Amino acid sequence: MAHPDRPWTAYYGPEVRAQFDAPSYRNLPELIRSVAETYKGGKAFTCCLPNGMNGTLTFTQVDEMSDAFAAYLREVAGLNAGDRVAVQMPNCLSFPVVAFGVFKAGCTLVNVNPLYTADEMAKQFEDAEPHALVIIDMFADKIPAATKGHPIPNVIVTRVAEFLPAMPRGIVGLVQKYWDKSVKSVEVPHIRLPAALDAGRSHIGKDHVEVDAYHQNIGADDVAVLQYTGGTTGVAKGAMLTHGNLIMNMEQAMGMLATNLNKGEEVVLTALPLYHIFAFTVNMLSFYWMGARNILIPNPRPLSNVKRAFENYKITWMSGVNTLFNGLCNEQWFLDSPPKHMKFAGAGGMALQSSVAARWREITGTEVIQGYGLTETSPALTFEPPGKTREGTIGIPLPGTDVACFDEEGKRLPIGETGEIGARGPQIMKGYWKKPDATAEVMIDDWFLTGDIGVMEPDGYVRIVDRKKDMVVVSGFNVYPNEIEDVLAAHPAVVEAAVIGVPDGATGEAVKAFIVTADTGLTAEALRAYCKEHLTSYKVPKRVEFRDELPKSNVGKILRKDLRAEELAQIAAE
Repeated sequence: MAHPDRPWTAYYGPEVRAQFDAPSYRNLPELIRSVAETYKGGKAFTCCLPNGMNGTLTFTQVDEMSDAFAAYLREVAGLNAGDRVAVQMPNCLSFPVVAFGVFKAGCTLVNVNPLYTADEMAKQFEDAEPHALVIIDMFADKIPAATKGHPIPNVIVTRVAEFLPAMPRGIVGLVQKYWDKSVKSVEVPHIRLPAALDAGRSHIGKDHVEVDAYHQNIGADDVAVLQYTGGTTGVAKGAMLTHGNLIMNMEQAMGMLATNLNKGEEVVLTALPLYHIFAFTVNMLSFYWMGARNILIPNPRPLSNVKRAFENYKITWMSGVNTLFNGLCNEQWFLDSPPKHMKFAGAGGMALQSSVAARWREITGTEVIQGYGLTETSPALTFEPPGKTREGTIGIPLPGTDVACFDEEGKRLPIGETGEIGARGPQIMKGYWKKPDATAEVMIDDWFLTGDIGVMEPDGYVRIVDRKKDMVVVSGFNVYPNEIEDVLAAHPAVVEAAVIGVPDGATGEAVKAFIVTADTGLTAEALRAYCKEHLTSYKVPKRVEFRDELPKSNVGKILRKDLRAEELAQIAAE
């Protein structure tokens, strides 16, 4: 029977723990070691390149190699517990080795977008003050400019084909060096990752170093990851995610999916970058804990880059954002041969459009389970229970999580009233790194305010109305871009759509739609007429602009803020 304050618990099922009081492991290294002992020689991570070349590490290999990296950090690089290690690489076999090694060393991992410019890197390095940087060789030329004024004493360089068998590793190296010239020279003192592992192994063997001693005093409240986010204000901040935050969120999410997953048997496709908190917690940590084989895609663009992964492996689960699912549904090779072993897919990062969910269901015969969360929440707050999806919702709160809506004054609203979504639970961050004032701005007691506007239905399902800052006010009426984009995306000729508010002398703001279409004959007038059939008049886009493509983040999220900035710059110029 559901608790009156948590009506959503009625949907958990008998196998789901409704409350999580403490993590099953004291810290992430204990989890990593325990899993390796359970699954030993099983295949843990496979890096699949666009041409099908691949390499695999077993659970035992990842455990041994991450031990060696931990020993390198502590014995050779001289790091101490709590020191920050910046990790800047795409999905590849080096990523779990390095990440797990950082945890085992008792250090704090700082995820850095590998596509960042030197200026963007410099800002994050200045704030995080890392003691070591592990970077992919393709972007190592940015290091001098990125570390000017705040040098990083230890630089470790890896490559996308690291730990692949010798032949494919050699072929990739030749292609990168002589064909696409993507490998850059490293102009700072550094060590290559394989050499760092050898140095760590030497200390373990000769000096009888006990890696477990590095993290014996690390507990659930200690910071494991600094995960940078623009948050609700747009100013980059490092969310301090603890070992307990990540382990508890892993247990919460997997707990809800338990009846649909078989330990040691799943094959998960990871096309989203592991430096993104969704893929980091759900794909890497959670499915590692489940003993799954993780198929890593270094770069899913173009989408043909994932074709061989679907052909060569029996993918049972994948994560993605709306644009990834939409894109796959428009790929002829995917339509001709949809995945045969898929159980379901998980969506997050942006709103899943109902038309995309319906098309995915039609093509694959499986559901997209939508979840919701933020960097500050490790990330998951809600999930749609498998088999109980509800169109237009983000599901129900995870076990041990409370979700409610708040008004402008920070007062908690009754269920059914629209307001800013707040959440509390064991996955809520410790705070923003070195920013207590920014932390206080998003917290009401132990409630974290998300910056999203939503409403909870009587039985606990939550609907996102929109981002607080993306809301458009037309003649005093609140207009939410997600709603309009959902309607536009359902038009058969629309491939992608984005909606923003633009200044308007008559109505204060007006709705403008940016459209990518498959039909060059589609007109703004025809599209507006279509919208009038589904939306009240003030929600219909007043302006429509057709484009060949829309700006997107590295995980494929359409960037309304970039469209808004372009529009405002154009208005200023005029």
